[in-house]
Amino acid sequence: MKKLTIILVLAFIIGCKKEGNSNSGKVIADVNKKTTLKKQEKKDHQIRQIKKAEIAPNVDGNMDDPIWNETKWYPMDQNWIGEFPDFKDFLGRYKMTWTPEALYILVEIKDDILYDQHKDPLKLWWDDDCVEIFIDADNSGGEHQYNNNAFAYHIALDGNVVDLDSQKKPVLYNNHVTTKRITDGDVTVWEFELIVYDDTYEEGKTNDPVVLSKDQKLGFAIAYNDNDSSKERENFMGSVFVPGQDKNQGWINADIFGTIVLVE
Repeated sequence: MKKLTIILVLAFIIGCKKEGNSNSGKVIADVNKKTTLKKQEKKDHQIRQIKKAEIAPNVDGNMDDPIWNETKWYPMDQNWIGEFPDFKDFLGRYKMTWTPEALYILVEIKDDILYDQHKDPLKLWWDDDCVEIFIDADNSGGEHQYNNNAFAYHIALDGNVVDLDSQKKPVLYNNHVTTKRITDGDVTVWEFELIVYDDTYEEGKTNDPVVLSKDQKLGFAIAYNDNDSSKERENFMGSVFVPGQDKNQGWINADIFGTIVLVE
């Protein structure tokens, strides 16, 4: 009887060990199993069709190119930073067109004081009056603060173009955006030619621009930093509604960009 009891106890211990080893193997397998998380796709909003130009506009700050008579104005009426300005202080609108080589943007700003306090284009550039163009070549959305998933070009009054690079440093991108500005009284007309680059762009290397084509979608927004002689900008007026309390998201998150569709 004593021997039988010992045998039963041993059998029970061996069975528990086998079960424990089996579960341990399962746990290890679960830990080592890789899980692929799918990136959340951008939800298209403010979808606008942009007409192709048969003849590219001259970037001269004038509105006399034929295509500008065939395209509509869109407002820059979303208050991203500061108090909503009086219409006597600020009023902004823009038009767009495209060719396979570039996007073209015409901007008209009513602003009675143009302020450029920082002569160094890489110092506090956002606190001077400037137009800011946001572009996402594949309309993928997502974070782009210190990478080239999208670009946030700040175009200063003197024509310098600034954005942050992957090293978190400001860089001049003057070869990406050509601009001409004409001011008459309190109205300024800016004309831009923007060469589009995608997320393969690398600073300091030779990069091929995106060839634009019919039905292509791009993420896009545009804004104006307005400063009437303060230490910091007083208003930041954008073209796209941004939900939530923090509306200054364009330089970080391309999900807030609208969507433009290139048509003929």
